[in-house]
Amino acid sequence: MRSIFFIFFIINTIVLFAFTDPNTLAKVDASLLQKYEHQNKLEYIVWMKDRVGFDGNLPLATKNQKATYVFQMLKSKAAQSQSAIINILKGKGIFYQSFYVTNAILVHSDYATMESLARRSDVARIIDNQAFKMLEDPIIERSTSLRNPEPEWGIKNIKADSVWQQGIDGKGVVIGGQDTGYEWKVSPLKTKYAGYQDSANVDHNYHWHDAIKTRQFPDTLLNPCGYNAQEPCDDNNHGTHTMGTMVGQDTANVIGVAPGAKWIACRNMDRGWGKPSSYMDCFEWFLAPYDLNGENPDPTKAPHVINNSWYCSVEEGCNPSNFELMEEIVKNLKASGVVVVVSAGNSGGQGCGSVTGPPAFFEPSFSVGASNVLDEIAGFSSRGPVVIDSSFRLKPNVTAPGVGVRSVLRNGDFLPLSGTSMAGPHVAGLVALMISANPKIAGHVQIIEDIIEATARPTVSAQDCGDFPGAQVPNAVFGYGIVNALEAVKQAMAFIPTTTCDDSVFELNVFPNPTHDLVTFATHAGETTLQDISIIDINGKLVLHHSISGHILHTIDVQFLADGIYFYHVKTDRGTQTGKIVKM
Repeated sequence: MRSIFFIFFIINTIVLFAFTDPNTLAKVDASLLQKYEHQNKLEYIVWMKDRVGFDGNLPLATKNQKATYVFQMLKSKAAQSQSAIINILKGKGIFYQSFYVTNAILVHSDYATMESLARRSDVARIIDNQAFKMLEDPIIERSTSLRNPEPEWGIKNIKADSVWQQGIDGKGVVIGGQDTGYEWKVSPLKTKYAGYQDSANVDHNYHWHDAIKTRQFPDTLLNPCGYNAQEPCDDNNHGTHTMGTMVGQDTANVIGVAPGAKWIACRNMDRGWGKPSSYMDCFEWFLAPYDLNGENPDPTKAPHVINNSWYCSVEEGCNPSNFELMEEIVKNLKASGVVVVVSAGNSGGQGCGSVTGPPAFFEPSFSVGASNVLDEIAGFSSRGPVVIDSSFRLKPNVTAPGVGVRSVLRNGDFLPLSGTSMAGPHVAGLVALMISANPKIAGHVQIIEDIIEATARPTVSAQDCGDFPGAQVPNAVFGYGIVNALEAVKQAMAFIPTTTCDDSVFELNVFPNPTHDLVTFATHAGETTLQDISIIDINGKLVLHHSISGHILHTIDVQFLADGIYFYHVKTDRGTQTGKIVKM
């Protein structure tokens, strides 16, 4: 079996070595230590050292295969490495919440417990779970507007309405949104909600998650949606407005880029106030949505694209500790086949280098600036390059309409709003159109992003930023330009997935190989399913046997086996494959 081709498959097991500072508290956020001087119990995130992280594209044929593999690997690592700490917390009756989207545990405890956890060699960092406020969108003159049966200007500007003329409107695609919540019952969104079947049948399982379990907004008022809401609710209007731009449409209002798509959602903020844990909670749910009881996660129900019209600047409480944590999460979502679209931010008035808030400046995020009806950059739209982490990478990636974008509010009114928060949803909707036009491109995140950049209308600027002259494309003001849905869909339709093996010989992917602990078997052709896996040692003795019922991917733990060469026999519904595994 020529599994050597998987050398092109890049998966990094990130093992962070112990801090050289002998002081245990060097692992702990300074802000957390300061708070403990005045409070007895606080929330913090225990970030484990031994983590699985992903870089690059997985050599798997379908989005479902990628999602299942990433989910299994992350969940297995968290279960294995967190057990000792969780047993301690359980024994003390201390509140905790385990995460696997990155290997971390949310803990609410006294100082002594926090210090004892920081002292452990398997803990990389103790991160303050402090609340920070979403940056407000710029205030532009607004007035409630009446019906408009014509497509909104932003839809026409990116030529999404021309795509509709080809019969492509986002059908078959699921868009995810995490924001202040969503009012699913308003007319342009109701029938687009994935949980809506008809007026008498609505199922919120796998379609809605509320990460706001308790108050995060620092005042005495209760949230109008309550906490742990069991159906979509918006406490701010912001989320509902963004979803309208992605999928919204009714007989009198054409506001969404991909009106044929369905949407699922997670509330990650309490009236605009979020915490690292609430963002982690939503990202984890998007990786493998689960039911309203928090059970039965299913990575095959993950959305194709997630819109993130929020970010947090250093001034609002974000810091390098949670920068790294959040970037690893975005990488893992991207590896699972989900496009992560992020608004670039509204700090353009600060000039070059103003893309400073996570997740906008992360390399794996697809960041979007805002333009107006004249194709000029919005004054508030944040510029690159990224200086906050000294990477000086290009951001934003592209630009989309973000000034005077009309969409729906919670009570069914319509209002034009401005901000990069309004630009990002145009790009999330574009991703849906591309996948609807060619479902085979689903899960190929880098290809999707490359096409959007390559087909954007090249747009120059009078502003030079760092090594990116405004007169060249890409530049740090518009990125690669203003997105063009018509051309992007055309290129997406021409995409044919390529593989590194010959279908006539290979029907099975086996990786990583060599392996230290886990080995995954995945059928190369989506229609082929696994039935039976046997592992045999070099002396011909059967050492492992797994019976599988109709799965296309299965991961086996082989860490207990001695190092050496083993052979596998894999039975599928199309025959039997054999090959060699090296255990190291």
